[in-house]
Amino acid sequence: MSNSLLNTINDPSDLRSLPPDQLEDLAAELRRFIIDIVATKEGHLGASLGVVELTIALHYIFNTPDDKLVWDVGHQAYGHKILTGRRDIFDTNRQLDGISGFPKRSESIYDTFGTGHSSTSISAALGMAMASKMQGISDRRHIAVIGDASIAAGMAFEALNHTGVSDANLLIILNDNAIGIDPSVGALKNYLTRIKEYPNHRAPNIIKALNIDYTGPIDGHDLPLLLKELERIKKLEGPHFLHLITTKGKGLKKAEEDQVRYHAPGRFDARTGKLIPENTEGLPPRFQDVFGKTVTELAGYNDKITAITPAMPTGSSLNIMMKTYPDRAFDVGIAEQHAVTLAAGMAESGMIPFCNIYSTFLQRAYDQVIHDVALQDLPVIFCLDRAGLVGHDGATHHGIFDLAFLRCIPNLIIFAPRNVVELRNILYTASKGLAHPIAIRYPRGRGRITEWEKPFNTIAIGKGDILRKGNKIALVTIGNMAYNVQDALSQLTKEELQAVSHYDLRFLKPLDTKMLHEVFLEHRAVITVEDGVVHGGMGSALLEFAAEHGYKTPVFLKGIPDTFIEHGNVKELFRIAEIDEMSLAQELKQLLAKM
Repeated sequence: MSNSLLNTINDPSDLRSLPPDQLEDLAAELRRFIIDIVATKEGHLGASLGVVELTIALHYIFNTPDDKLVWDVGHQAYGHKILTGRRDIFDTNRQLDGISGFPKRSESIYDTFGTGHSSTSISAALGMAMASKMQGISDRRHIAVIGDASIAAGMAFEALNHTGVSDANLLIILNDNAIGIDPSVGALKNYLTRIKEYPNHRAPNIIKALNIDYTGPIDGHDLPLLLKELERIKKLEGPHFLHLITTKGKGLKKAEEDQVRYHAPGRFDARTGKLIPENTEGLPPRFQDVFGKTVTELAGYNDKITAITPAMPTGSSLNIMMKTYPDRAFDVGIAEQHAVTLAAGMAESGMIPFCNIYSTFLQRAYDQVIHDVALQDLPVIFCLDRAGLVGHDGATHHGIFDLAFLRCIPNLIIFAPRNVVELRNILYTASKGLAHPIAIRYPRGRGRITEWEKPFNTIAIGKGDILRKGNKIALVTIGNMAYNVQDALSQLTKEELQAVSHYDLRFLKPLDTKMLHEVFLEHRAVITVEDGVVHGGMGSALLEFAAEHGYKTPVFLKGIPDTFIEHGNVKELFRIAEIDEMSLAQELKQLLAKM
């Protein structure tokens, strides 16, 4: 590619020096560059391929970074990164110490707003536009690019509602491809479909009704048309809305044909698009699949069981139940707040709702968990996938805050299964009826047990497990951190092992107080290990217990430090947080030596 157009683009000013008739060739090169890198390095493919022409047109027409461009979520920002000075390091995308897979303000002046969660772009861009007005900057333009799945979320509608009564210079671009990660759902999706199929239909235009100028729908892959339309809108004052029709995965046939799989396909052949299969034979199951299969099995026994997910049926494996019991499993779109309160309404009416939300996305529905579920003590079953460190998606997606932000809520049971069998059994236990809501958190990826489809056993609420007994140091873990500790213990000598106990707390609420009294009475030191933030998490709970009961035993907290952990594979991130097996073994050996 030494003579390529792309190699001449080090920032958007270089792009703007090209004649318009060369931009389509540049689009082809940019699309191929993304495909070649993601094929081996992995990442979010389909969304970025779908906005190649739009990305070029935006940076060509607008004076970025002075004109401010906000990408919603950021899955589609790969082309943007490549054109804004990160071409030569794009192969580090999502790797440890490499560039982020999402827009990130500290990474580039062209990343005006960090976006890893959806539906924030309009609010952020409107805030920027209003600030420009107040600062007397009249010639700056502000652009938010949002997808048809993201715009259905409540926050986006709140922003549109405000935009319609503002005079801000804001352009909202709807990237309408009828899919987020899974296909878009809901009445708004149906409305947009009608607009696409019948652009001259007489139905009321929602955007115009909100007092926002509307243009479209137009072909988002027609570069000359995009350039013409953006140039026209650039000269106008006030809020505008441009509706584009694009194809997710554009330019790679396999990605166009299977848009769900090629959202983030893993490794694939860059020329054919054919996936390079992972050899999973004999491997333990993924936690999410154990959830999906188990809740479907339980639904077969009990017709009061329902399940809800906010736009993640494939990612949570709830699609298994949706295929088997479509009348009792629901994808509500990118609407975490609605998902939680919908589940609360079902629980109030005697159903048994499993509300499956990624840990990082439950943050978006915190008030609903408190006000609509816990305050009313409604037995919603929260299944928090991707808890703990998730890897390459980085700081926006790590599920490391849930233990801390949930344990302060009254009435809420909190459980973290050590393995997939415990996940299966707690789902069964919850399905039999609990007096309170419960949050079940489990990690991304595979467990360690292959034979997991065993007869159900009821788990006693508030009961921990004693995994081994020693006489000097008590290690207390929660969830799958038990395995990090077990691996660390394998590094000790036989004599060192005799000094170490290992307790699996299992329940953060209610605490197994009987077990904790044993921990503090029978040991000279306590080490807590969790894959959540240290401040406010499980270790903090044990310190509070010790203070309440007058124990003077030293407690050493191991977990996520008071900083945002960036991207890398999970083992690398465990090492950075010093909760990997080698770090824990070293900690134990040093403490034992002091004793």
